[in-house]
Amino acid sequence: MYGQMHSACLYGIEGVMIGVEIDLANGLPQTHIIGLPDSAVREAVERVRAAVKNCGYSYPLQRVTINLAPADLRKEGSAFDLAIALGILTTSGQLIMPDAGELLFIGELALDGSLRPVNGVLSMVETARRTGLKAVLVPPGNAAEAALITGMKVYTAGHLNQLPQPEQPPASGIAELTETSGEEMQQSELPFPVSAGNGAASGKRPPVLALSLEHLRYKPLVVTDNPPPLRAEQLMQEDYSDVLGQNHVKRALTIAAAGMHNILLIGPPGTGKTMLIKRLPGILPDLTDDEALEVTKIFSAAGMLRDGRQGLLRSRPFRSPHHTISGAGLIGGGGIPKPGEVSLAHRGILFLDELPEFSRAVLEVLRQPLEDGLVTISRARAAFTFPGRFLLACSMNPCPCGYLGSGGTHQRCTCSPARIAQYRARISGPLLDRMDMQVDVPRPKEWDAGAPQVSSAQMREAVLRAQAVQAQRYARLPVSWNSELSGAALRRYAALRPEEAVLLNGILESLGLSMRAHDRIIRLARTIADLEGADAINAAHLAEAVQYRNLDRQVTAEEE
Repeated sequence: MYGQMHSACLYGIEGVMIGVEIDLANGLPQTHIIGLPDSAVREAVERVRAAVKNCGYSYPLQRVTINLAPADLRKEGSAFDLAIALGILTTSGQLIMPDAGELLFIGELALDGSLRPVNGVLSMVETARRTGLKAVLVPPGNAAEAALITGMKVYTAGHLNQLPQPEQPPASGIAELTETSGEEMQQSELPFPVSAGNGAASGKRPPVLALSLEHLRYKPLVVTDNPPPLRAEQLMQEDYSDVLGQNHVKRALTIAAAGMHNILLIGPPGTGKTMLIKRLPGILPDLTDDEALEVTKIFSAAGMLRDGRQGLLRSRPFRSPHHTISGAGLIGGGGIPKPGEVSLAHRGILFLDELPEFSRAVLEVLRQPLEDGLVTISRARAAFTFPGRFLLACSMNPCPCGYLGSGGTHQRCTCSPARIAQYRARISGPLLDRMDMQVDVPRPKEWDAGAPQVSSAQMREAVLRAQAVQAQRYARLPVSWNSELSGAALRRYAALRPEEAVLLNGILESLGLSMRAHDRIIRLARTIADLEGADAINAAHLAEAVQYRNLDRQVTAEEE
């Protein structure tokens, strides 16, 4: 006897359809799972066996072969439990599911038959919709997440007994599954003839017809009953008006947010570098629909989607890993690679506080995502690609003691030039070259606490205006921000007039900057022009963009 169910697993952050094939044959009672399963998948045999028996069904005393197709793809996780259990029950004739070919089954089984949520359901359901499936059955904990994918009917059951109750099988009828909050399952009987099957022929209780899409009443899960997700304005518990002074740094952060440009703040301890960067998410625009789906899929695959009933994530992620993080933790890794901090910060901010304290080998892995917006992790069997387009925000002290150039009378720098050079050498030139903005954050000499300060609302208003200009300009391009421009698109949308081109070439020659820095200065000048409402880049925009290359100017001055 042969049966097949549809299930899915994660491959990176994308869902992959898996065919669960069941074969029952005469022979010694044993169960084998084939198709490159990992330990969690192989252990599904014992979970399914116990769940089937504890729910009142009979586990076949035959040779059971379970194949997970395609066989050359490594399978991991416990998402196949439900498909395996239902496949065994239908193949052995204890359940009749005429629409099984149109359903996706995802869920982990407990030994008592209850269903537990799994990670990555959003990506799996999206893949199932693309392949033509019409509905999905998931545990209650995943129901709201699955309902985020439009065009799919979402059914949920908290227990294997709810398909329907085996101890009280209807003489003629099926269980009607009704979705409410994603946490409850109501049942009722509908008049429907039950076909006799192997169970009836052998004198056991007749098989139960379950999950017939034609006769089940579908009520879509409503994820909008709860209050809508908080917007960025409502999340602004910390405001830039709390930071006294530092208006030039606030201007730099406004530019960085308006074009998603990488920024490095350099200054003595206690000048507000961390405080300034941690308020950066409050001035960024919300995620668009496409961006929200990308980000939510990543958090779902990583098991970090806290509440699917809140809908797609709308606020841009802010990730701030500790400086002891490993390369695999930052970029992603593992036997079957999982997304790292770089991918979790996709379309948001990756904040590296005290940049020189990070391992140099760890920092060097940032080169590819900073340039390409992608992370590629290669293994012997396959290569995995994760998205990683983010705003890199960093902070550092100017020297090991932190007080170089602070101008304080009580705290003077005690570092030798050799120690300062060694400290800064922890950050490689190629990585520093990828920082669009390098801004000094000096110790304020005096400030008036009662004077009006630039607020987050004012900065966000300017950012939204610049972002609207970019959205209109790049409506037909796979580009959203000025920082993503390159090649022909950069020459077209950020073209320099002859006089500005001569000025920039002279600056590059005097500072000894690379061609990568040349392009980054033009992108930055394009964002400054957008903030000013200018159609073309002028000399003032270029001059302001160049002044943010602080470390480049310092190195040139030291060489002279």
